[in-house]
Amino acid sequence: MDEIVVEIWVPLVRTTTEGYPFPWIEDVEAFLEELDQAEVFDDGEEIGEHYVFFVSGADEDVLLAVAGRVAALPGVPGGVHAIVTSADAPGFGQGRKVSLTP
Repeated sequence: MDEIVVEIWVPLVRTTTEGYPFPWIEDVEAFLEELDQAEVFDDGEEIGEHYVFFVSGADEDVLLAVAGRVAALPGVPGGVHAIVTSADAPGFGQGRKVSLTP
């Protein structure tokens, strides 16, 4: 079976008017690095109007729970969604979309 990867798509929203405009990216990266139940699959990446984080190393339910925790982190913009895909997917955003915030 292909390795499950969950892409966490966060709208690329500026949250500060001074300094680095997207401090929540560093907060999410720090959160993901501390995980015990899943692992960072690849470095985060800006894709269009989103910043995408990648997690794997666990079953789908665990990975979606991690994505939900990312969406709930303080400072993370609303409108976060996940894409359930595999390590062998031919591109980004190709899989089943799961809404994580209203």
